[in-house]
Amino acid sequence: MNYPIFDLESAAADMDTVVTGIDDTQLDAPTPCTGTSVRLLLAHVVGLTEAFRQAATKEMIGRSQPATSVRPELPHDWRTRIPAQLKDLVAAWYQPAAWTGDTEAGGVLLPATQMAEIALNELVVHAWDLARATGQPYLPDSDDLAILLEMLRNTPVEGTPGLFGPVVPVPDNAATLDRVLGLTGRDPAWSAHSA
Repeated sequence: MNYPIFDLESAAADMDTVVTGIDDTQLDAPTPCTGTSVRLLLAHVVGLTEAFRQAATKEMIGRSQPATSVRPELPHDWRTRIPAQLKDLVAAWYQPAAWTGDTEAGGVLLPATQMAEIALNELVVHAWDLARATGQPYLPDSDDLAILLEMLRNTPVEGTPGLFGPVVPVPDNAATLDRVLGLTGRDPAWSAHSA
């Protein structure tokens, strides 16, 4: 098997574009993640980009911490930190060794290939969350969406506690992005006005 199996570059670049387009006046706006503002979601992005970089290097195996209910603070340098961490994340997953064996993030040990898919999902779906919350256009890479649709295909109707809410039904002929969003418990029609 050739490594890397896929890269995170397109998803990371899209996230970078969306983050760059966020105005300070939008930080307290609601997002499709219930009870989560743009500010809180950006703080989550700061954490996840570093956690999944560490998953690629396997440096935190046996030492990563499970997610807690404590809401992280958005660091003052988020506008430069997120783009830098996105670049580091992409570079880490370009290394063939990142894709072999098991690795860990958030206290969960998984095959590295599966962890890479979760990282891709986090980038794509949260970029959509932020874009939708701040009125920005967003269209992920079709290859990335195909990977996510396959990964999420067997999501139970009740969702996955701690990861995804209950599945939101969408038509079988809906756009691939909408099908992915529905499987992660998101309403593709969500808007800040309807929140």
